[in-house]
Amino acid sequence: MNEERLLDPVVLHHVVNSLGWPDLRPLQRASIEPLVRGDDALLLAPTAGGKTEAALFPLLSRMVGQSWADTSVLYLCPLKALLNNLLPRLERYAGWVGRTVSLWHGDVTTSARRAVLWQRPDILLTTPESLESMLVSVNVDHRLFFAGLRAVVVDEVHAFAGDDRGWHLLAVLERLTRVTGRPLQRVGLSATVGNPDQLLTWLQGSGAGSRRGSVIAPELASVASPPGQVELDYVGSLTNAATVISALHGGEKRLVFCESRQTVEELGQLLRERGITTFLSHASLSADERRRSEQAFAEARDCVIVSTSTLELGIDVGDLDRVIQIDSPATVASFLQRLGRTGRRPGSTRNCLLLCRSGLELTRAAALLVLWGRGWVEPVVAPPEPRHIVAQQVMALCLQEHRIGDRLWSTAWNGLGPFGPGAEPIVRHLVDHGYLDGDGGLLFIGPEAERRFGHRHFMDMTAVFTGPPEFTVLHGRAELGRVDPSLLTEQVAGERRLLLGGRAWRVTYVDWRRRRCFVEPADGGGRARWTSSGWVGSGHALTRAMREVLLGADPPVNLTARAKSRLSVERDERASLVHPGGSLAVRTSQGDLLWWTWAGLRANASLTATLSEVVDPVRRFDDYAIRLRENLTPRDWRHLVADAGQRLCLPEVNDRALAGLKFSSALPERLARATLAARLADLPGAAAVLGEPVRFVLLP
Repeated sequence: MNEERLLDPVVLHHVVNSLGWPDLRPLQRASIEPLVRGDDALLLAPTAGGKTEAALFPLLSRMVGQSWADTSVLYLCPLKALLNNLLPRLERYAGWVGRTVSLWHGDVTTSARRAVLWQRPDILLTTPESLESMLVSVNVDHRLFFAGLRAVVVDEVHAFAGDDRGWHLLAVLERLTRVTGRPLQRVGLSATVGNPDQLLTWLQGSGAGSRRGSVIAPELASVASPPGQVELDYVGSLTNAATVISALHGGEKRLVFCESRQTVEELGQLLRERGITTFLSHASLSADERRRSEQAFAEARDCVIVSTSTLELGIDVGDLDRVIQIDSPATVASFLQRLGRTGRRPGSTRNCLLLCRSGLELTRAAALLVLWGRGWVEPVVAPPEPRHIVAQQVMALCLQEHRIGDRLWSTAWNGLGPFGPGAEPIVRHLVDHGYLDGDGGLLFIGPEAERRFGHRHFMDMTAVFTGPPEFTVLHGRAELGRVDPSLLTEQVAGERRLLLGGRAWRVTYVDWRRRRCFVEPADGGGRARWTSSGWVGSGHALTRAMREVLLGADPPVNLTARAKSRLSVERDERASLVHPGGSLAVRTSQGDLLWWTWAGLRANASLTATLSEVVDPVRRFDDYAIRLRENLTPRDWRHLVADAGQRLCLPEVNDRALAGLKFSSALPERLARATLAARLADLPGAAAVLGEPVRFVLLP
């Protein structure tokens, strides 16, 4: 069957004549029949693989053919910037068939929102958080507005599924199905993941097993780039990295990824000092600053944009020539996303230059590339036991419905796992501690929920992450971005200077009550810093691959002479810490006893909790090793760990970690700690280490 015939004739006409496409891509062709039929689907393709069109063309055809009215399609994205970027393209496609598209998120003005409610666009672009704000808002008649809803497209679905935003997304979609009174077609768009079938099942939520769904990935085999287009280099410092970047690829457009906002700022300043036209993008820059930077970069040629993962997703910054990576990305999936930003022009190929600042980062990058060369990608797994999201959702449901039955609340999520009757202890806690009130068999928002989350019409309740407090930086009336408050409180000699947007600023006044900081341009200097959150260390697979690299495995990419030389040094220096036949417990000449598991932070946390009899109680573990008691002997070891594989424990949770779990106060403390402990654990990784022999070694 010719799949294109299932598309609306007007859509097909414009694909050929307006876009000038001689043919559809394989993904776009393969998606037509299942999406027109109404199936759920997960569309997989590399970055810039045409996933948006693969979803929209069939849905627009279905919209016209079945006479869908009012807001019938939701298009959800993880980033507001991505929504802004997509709007003109989707407006063009919808306009072909006389349909409309609108935007709804935190930066959309009140008047624009009123227009959306009045006009009810056919397609609404929004985030899950803004979608929930519509459900709980007293200004939105959600039953009327969503009455015609038929389908939901979730862009960059892998970016949701691996953290609590994914649970929040699923729960809100289940509530929407109750509001509309019908199942909603769910279409996920994703880059390459290691477990696509499981990701589709996750996306289907309560409909998994009862609704037809398929993974559509005809181009999956083409995600790898020829090895010669990826190069690994060792530069030793950020200053040297700036020198390399400024010396190479003159006249080309380069996107440089960094793993922290601080590195973005420092590298941006170094490149500008070398006369390179440089733009910056990261989450702590104001939306206007990012937008101006990304627009200027898109229109320029000989320039560099330095970014965190904010530009990893599908935001269009024009036609790129090069991607450069400082140190190692956190995951293979992230590397694939970044690699896919290049090679979009006919005749060009994907490319990436990795510049590592330390021997450890070089080893980590080589390990990641070893995994990439094998075609391995991390599975996307939802965090276990999202009890705090259950508490948030029960309170949000009370806001949405005003009152809910104390025996019927669990039906709102259609039997979706964590939100079912098993959540009864959480609801009892909410009632007992004043988050909910009860009367006559009904539950409604209580005074404690008002006190903790009621600010600005419960806006804080729709966000499932707690961000660290930051100060807004202003130059006159223009907002530049946000900085960590420690930069404003630490002792300094002379005037206080900040680094933001790749430029130095002199602090002129700090409004402590309103958390605002006023600045003027400075001629140099300045510091950048932000409190990092959510870092969980290297995973088991990546850390094990690092051990393989130290044992001699080379990635299938070009290594510069500097990289080869430094990697040789790393292998020599760490030769006594790795062994192909198992793990090593190494006693240093200072008497320290370190167990080099190379198992990853979570696995080592699980091992530490399980083996409390042998682990040093003070200085304990990192991604690579666990500190053991100094007086431990091989004989003691064999006796004390003999049954460890049968009694693996979850890691301990400290109070600071507990405070970082949003809505933890709405849970019984034991359940909040159990939630975090389950997320800090890697029991399979720990069991794998315990299944290997351990050799005790005394270093000379």
